[in-house]
Amino acid sequence: MDHSRAPVLEALQAYHRTGQTPFSPPGHKQGRGADPRVVEVLGEAVFRSDVLASAGLDDRSSSGGILEKAQELMADAVGAEHAFFSTCGSSLSVKAAMLAVAGPHEKLILGRDAHKSMVAGLILSGVEPIWVDPQWDPGLHLAHPPSVDSFAAALAANPEARGVLVTTPTPYGTCGDLEGLARLCHEHGKPLIVDEAWGAHFPFHPDLPTWAMDAGADLCVTSIHKMGSGLEQSSVFHLQGDLVDPAVLKARADLLSTTSASVLVYAALDGWRRQMVERGRALYDRTLALAERVRAAVEQLGGLHVYGRDEFVGPGLAFDMDPLQVIIDVSGYLPPGYAMHDWMREHHQVNLHLSDQLRISAQLTHADDEQSAGKLLDGLADLVKHVDELPRAAVRIPSPSRMRLEQVMPPRDAFFAETEQVPVEQAAGRISAEMLTPYPPGIPAVVPGERLTHEMLSYLRSGVDAGMVVPDSVDSSVKSVRVVAF
Repeated sequence: MDHSRAPVLEALQAYHRTGQTPFSPPGHKQGRGADPRVVEVLGEAVFRSDVLASAGLDDRSSSGGILEKAQELMADAVGAEHAFFSTCGSSLSVKAAMLAVAGPHEKLILGRDAHKSMVAGLILSGVEPIWVDPQWDPGLHLAHPPSVDSFAAALAANPEARGVLVTTPTPYGTCGDLEGLARLCHEHGKPLIVDEAWGAHFPFHPDLPTWAMDAGADLCVTSIHKMGSGLEQSSVFHLQGDLVDPAVLKARADLLSTTSASVLVYAALDGWRRQMVERGRALYDRTLALAERVRAAVEQLGGLHVYGRDEFVGPGLAFDMDPLQVIIDVSGYLPPGYAMHDWMREHHQVNLHLSDQLRISAQLTHADDEQSAGKLLDGLADLVKHVDELPRAAVRIPSPSRMRLEQVMPPRDAFFAETEQVPVEQAAGRISAEMLTPYPPGIPAVVPGERLTHEMLSYLRSGVDAGMVVPDSVDSSVKSVRVVAF
């Protein structure tokens, strides 16, 4: 295939060149109706290229096959058989992937370190989760993707399960053994779905972790906006093999996706694929070298430590790691990572990736260079000098065994049950009717249908007091909790 072509971008150029005049949405009519104050911030080009996909970018019947051609090029670029663009983010894509494999009252085996979007998929679909515990590092209080052996035990105990869904890499950059897991699933005739939202760059450099399609996964979801050059909400389904019907996947995705897809998102996806095919290897040669220098420099700052392979990868831990996620241990200081995250934004205009009570992190991509890395390092060096001025708070972290709650009702049943809001002091022993999700990274500490415990509630309450954000709860202060009514 000719990867110098970019069908969506070329069609957009043709739309402008031929002087099309829309009497159809969007109502701003290429920015002519937009408030000049909005145009001043967003720019004219955004509105000018915000056109309909059909009866705009393409004709009324989409006879040009513009999107299909762009998707074929994407599939070819990453070694998949099919690729489907989504403009609703991987939060939607992963739901569609789940529905393509399992339906109401059917079982799906999932890692319990799943993103909240998967739990939302369970609630919407009525699929019954079979949870597999991640590999907990009790010393670091960190979860890595579940082991192949853990998934094997779940498959043996639930042979009727429709498939397996794993999240790798995690937001902390640690990866599971996808080749081993794909072999296991296929021995049982089950499809493997991978939420690889943080791994869109993996296909384009051999020194990055193995990409899901190369590992033998059947269906993979990537977020191009996370580590690639896509606009926010850009996501791609990648599919291969015969265990998931592409027509079924397309139909399930159509249930959830918008009928007003953003051409801006499509165009950026198309351009990123071309960029990676033509220049990805060289870009990541440079970025990986930059990451090594950043890691070494942070290590020289007093009190900060960058986690490496020897701490993240090994027996009982992760199978691999993405070196572009720079995870920094700040546990040597009393202020939690949340306060450090906020301080960096306020004093150095540096927005870190994620933070928890023990860590802060910086995500590097092919867009970073010595200038952006230098700003990060200057901010961290100044942080060390002022860390004693930051507010201190202790988060009461349960042991790994106490972080795992008992699932006593299906998530859908609990979410739609009759509920009541009770003070947190009275919530232990009750069944949660809501997700309670520290964000980022967006992995629910509590799933609807799980029985609440004193330890978990104490963790969340002390976390909020220390700066943790729990945005999906009815009461974001977690002073009260929504539970299933007696």
